[in-house]
Formats: sequence, C-alpha cells, structure tokens
Amino acid sequence: MNLLAVDPGHAKCGLALLAGDVRRLEVIERGTLSDVVRQWSQQFSVERVLVGGATGSRPVVQELQGLGLPVTVVDEFRTSERARQRYWKDHPPRGLWKLVPLGLQVPPVPIDDYAALVMAEDFLATKGV
Repeated sequence: MNLLAVDPGHAKCGLALLAGDVRRLEVIERGTLSDVVRQWSQQFSVERVLVGGATGSRPVVQELQGLGLPVTVVDEFRTSERARQRYWKDHPPRGLWKLVPLGLQVPPVPIDDYAALVMAEDFLATKGV
C-alpha cells in the first residue's frame, strides 16, 4: 500500500511516504502542503493519506480532502517521543556524543517527518500489512 502520512503543524508539517521500497521523509512549510502532497500522490500513486489527529489537524484534513484524496485521521499518542527514538536509530550519535545518553540529546533537526513515519508504521501494523 502506498501511504503518505502527515504530522500537521501550524508553521511546518512532517511528511513520510511509504511506497513499496521507497521511503521518503521531509519537513516542509505548512503553506506548501497541498502542492507537495499533490506532487507526491501523483508521482507515487498514493492510495491513502494519514493525518495526525492532534489539535489543529482539522484544517489540514479539510485541505487534503479538497484534493480528492482518501484521508484517515490517526492517533498521535506518544509519536514525538517515539519519533526521537526512531531518529537516533537512523542517525546514531558519533564521536564523543556516543558517550551522552540519548535521553539527554536533542536531534539537531526538526523530526516532524519521523513523527509521520511512526504514525504510518502504526497504521500498517494495525492493518496487518
């Protein structure tokens, strides 16, 4: 299933695309959301768009439904915490930073894309895919 997950925010949104063996992660400005989602959905034949259902998600859901895409609102429970863990798994600390516990480190970049990835993986796990 080709799936696009969106972690909505006021200024920026995290996107995670799972399409076969293609995985694309990106943090974009909120104002470009429709254009990026339209482009990715055409390029990768996205079958479903997931949107995190936290506060402020309603305008994003309406905007994406306006594009004619099937949108599903999903739970965002503890996605930020899990996104941080996932980020460090993909980008382990190097050098002296290896000596500092991960719980005390802050990723050097926004991880909204990893929050979207965690939501997508949760959705797929519940669907048995």
